[in-house]
Amino acid sequence: MDTLNDKVVVITGGASGIGLALAKAASLRGAHVAIADVEQAALDAARDSGELPADTLAVRTDVSDPASVDDLRDAVLDRHGRVDVLCNNAGVSTFNLLADQTLDDWRWVLGVNLWGVIHGITTFLPVLRSQGTPAHVVNTSSVAGLVSGIALLGPYAVSKVGVVAISETLRQELAITGEPIGVSVVCPSGTDTKVMEAERNRPAAMGPERRTQDAENWRLGIKSGFTGPDGLKPAVVADKIVDAILNDKFWVITHSDLTPVFQARFAEILANSPGRP
Repeated sequence: MDTLNDKVVVITGGASGIGLALAKAASLRGAHVAIADVEQAALDAARDSGELPADTLAVRTDVSDPASVDDLRDAVLDRHGRVDVLCNNAGVSTFNLLADQTLDDWRWVLGVNLWGVIHGITTFLPVLRSQGTPAHVVNTSSVAGLVSGIALLGPYAVSKVGVVAISETLRQELAITGEPIGVSVVCPSGTDTKVMEAERNRPAAMGPERRTQDAENWRLGIKSGFTGPDGLKPAVVADKIVDAILNDKFWVITHSDLTPVFQARFAEILANSPGRP
């Protein structure tokens, strides 16, 4: 895909953070944007901000519910008749030791972060394939999808490793079938988004997260880093995603200082591989 002009771009988690920044970046390049989010007030604010085109479609969507994602697809097709780019971007997190995470914590995080991507692909990929024209799927993972085992982020890390695996599998399968659909996986690190406040959208039926004080102190410390002067702005990530779509890049890595971390992990794996000297 060499242009976003007149293309239809669907973005989940599109009312704030990276999703909203991506909606703005795509619309500036002439795309018709559909933003989906579970947070209705944020959706309304984004749509009415004047920073998105007047034809922006805003659809309240719970990506953990396949019927809700089906409704999103139907709304986009009713408005535009096609989909060219799917961005599975919605994400949440808990912040606690594994020993203190409840089954509801796991269900919530995996439901949004992993099943949300699965639902997006299951619902929209048949549309992209049926069109037979260049298209693209963007899945938002995290640095936690590449360097897992990050303390206090167990469910989040598990979900993001899964997103990387799904993305790599989808890329290979589309290469086998020869269909003109690109795939990108986004692995940001410290970015100024609302993921540290994700509990605001946790279903009431699951009850609040039972976070320990130590875990809460850790969350607040990380949040201050993300939202401070050293936190990456969502617009920077959005521009990298647009570049990946237009140039068919698979990996979207946001922070160059992560290179030693990646090298250290794979060095440990290689050092313990059979046959190594």
